[in-house]
Amino acid sequence: MTLQQEIVGNAMQMAVVSLRPGQTVYCEAGKFLFKTTNVTMETRLSGPSNSGGGQPQGAGGGMGGMLRQAMGTAMQVGQRALAGESLAFQYFTSQGGEGTVGFAGVLPGEMRALELDGTRAWFAEKDAFVAAESSVDFGIAFQGGRTGMSGGEGFVLEKFTGQGTVIIAGAGNFIDLNPADFGGRIEVDTGCVVAFEEGIQYGVQRVGGLNRQGLMNAVFGGEGLSLATLEGNGQVILQSLTIESLANALKKAQGGDKQGPTGGLFSTHAG
Repeated sequence: MTLQQEIVGNAMQMAVVSLRPGQTVYCEAGKFLFKTTNVTMETRLSGPSNSGGGQPQGAGGGMGGMLRQAMGTAMQVGQRALAGESLAFQYFTSQGGEGTVGFAGVLPGEMRALELDGTRAWFAEKDAFVAAESSVDFGIAFQGGRTGMSGGEGFVLEKFTGQGTVIIAGAGNFIDLNPADFGGRIEVDTGCVVAFEEGIQYGVQRVGGLNRQGLMNAVFGGEGLSLATLEGNGQVILQSLTIESLANALKKAQGGDKQGPTGGLFSTHAG
């Protein structure tokens, strides 16, 4: 069933979720805002795919089953740690009637509820995930070494599979594009990608060649050496504000950004 939710707010949106009796929703640690008293909260290391749809697994399978479950949890935690994601999930279940839970992202911007029908997965950038119903599985997808090393943000993606509602958040405003409407391929700042459907090919390419104009783009254009490429036919969600540009604006306001007019490769980042 579709998760009953409402996205409210403007500059800093939040999702207000209405839970049916016995229904479970989970979120990444740090994204929870509030709940009604009849909603229970439990923090676990295991993701929904390793916890029987949001409910703890029984002792079926004896020692072997328990060992497999423990190894699966450890693998999930290890992947999330390597990706820089939260190590734990919080699970919320309504008891004795309908309940309400509120969630939000960590940056000023929009939120979006994606509906998965089981035929296509969705991929999102790190930290985009906010919450999902327990029928949606959360995983980590690692891009190829060459793509990841070139693209920075493109190395690790969140992957959502299964059926149900998943809520994501980004910075600034969202824009929806389909590369098929623009000749089959678009190129964007690596920090602007929020999420895209399975079937879209995601990669990273160098900005220009190793010539005068390529170096001008990298040094003075503020983009560094790489752009993200998105190819194929499917929905792509971009954000108007990048984390890097927000961080640089805050540093500049505090007098800690010494990058001057060049940006790009010569920008300095206070530790």
